[in-house]
Parts: sequence; structure tokens; C-alpha cells
Amino acid sequence: MSKPEQPWWRGAVLYQIYPRSYLDTNGDGVGDLPGIRRKLDYIASLGVDGIWISPFFASPMKDFGYDVSDYCSVDPVFGALEDFDQLLDRAHGYGLKVVIDQVYAHTSDEHAWFT
Repeated sequence: MSKPEQPWWRGAVLYQIYPRSYLDTNGDGVGDLPGIRRKLDYIASLGVDGIWISPFFASPMKDFGYDVSDYCSVDPVFGALEDFDQLLDRAHGYGLKVVIDQVYAHTSDEHAWFT
């Protein structure tokens, strides 16, 4: 009897990216999604299986993005939803999986759930 195939994430190597301190492409001093997209060729060359992106959702930024006010929107400091779509397309083009850090336990008191 053969062993069942393991899920892709078992044994996978992920490159974690904290967007705020990654590459800033617009000169405002804060890393952004276009900066991540720009470096995907380098990340893929490392032989990793995917990237794990720390929160980049809309936030009042009282906790540097770990206080999410809208899980369906990109915070403007990091770019726009179109930037994420482009990042995702390029990552998949390199064969990289993309994991988004969903920090539901860190939801902002400004989220619609609490208003």
C-alpha cells in the first residue's frame, strides 16, 4: 500500500515578508506591494516554495497593520488591490505559493464587526 501524497505545505520553505520594512518603491519610507513584486525573481532564485506576507490590509496603523479594520482592502500605504493582484500573478508565474497572514485575533476596534 502506498503512502498518501503529502499536502504541499508539509516540508515547504516559505520566505516571510514584512511589507513595511521591505522594498519601498514610491519613496515614502514604507515598503509596499510593488516592492515585493519587484523582488520576486530574487526570492524565486532562492529555491523557496512560496512567500508568506505579513498583514497589508486596511488598518488604522495603531499596531503597524496588526489591527486590521478591513480584511478585503489593501492599506494605501502598501499600495492597492491591483498591486496585490499583480504580485499574485507574478508569484504564480515563478511557481511560488502565496500565503497571507490572516490575523483575525488582531482585528481593530474600528472594524465594522465592532461598530
